[in-house]
Amino acid sequence: MSYHDEQESIESFKAWWAQWGNATTWVVLIVLLALAAWNGWNFWQRRQAAEAAVLYDQVQQAANGGDKAMLTRVASDMEDRFGGTAYAQMTALGVARALYMQGDTAGAKAQLQWAADHAKDDEFRQIAKLRLASLLLDEKAYDQGLALIPQSGSGPFKGIVADGRGDLLAAAGKRDDARAAYRLALDSLPKSDASERQLIQFKLDALGG
Repeated sequence: MSYHDEQESIESFKAWWAQWGNATTWVVLIVLLALAAWNGWNFWQRRQAAEAAVLYDQVQQAANGGDKAMLTRVASDMEDRFGGTAYAQMTALGVARALYMQGDTAGAKAQLQWAADHAKDDEFRQIAKLRLASLLLDEKAYDQGLALIPQSGSGPFKGIVADGRGDLLAAAGKRDDARAAYRLALDSLPKSDASERQLIQFKLDALGG
């Protein structure tokens, strides 16, 4: 490249930079900040998951050891510090089961309610609602239980939800609605689930009609 051509290139670059230099600098800065924020977010997420996993191990140890005080403390810590992680929803269901086995129905209901309200995965929310409805059935709080369970579930939960509604409706004396729910459950459950289908058929036959 000749000296003249080189000078022309320099002048052209200067003119371009005068027009677009500030905008280019801002674009580069924004991209770098976005990358830094993304990397920071990923690091924070991995750290949250790792710390939540350690706390979840403590939950399992407390459940195995029947340590109720530790169970409630760790469950509270999990909700406060790691409520947005998958471990929190698993903890709520596990702690609810452990508390129920120890006779603490109120504590179990509180954990299930938290999972029903805050679980990040729809499957965990549905499981929590079904288990909570089952406890309400034991307490004869039929309307509260029915309010938790939708008229019809979706996917693999459709048959289970219908069966749960059937139990509540039957206990509440709404026999026709209960029969309809049990029939929906039978229609929704796979043929391979023979034992569950047999139980539902038994409940349907017991209603008569």
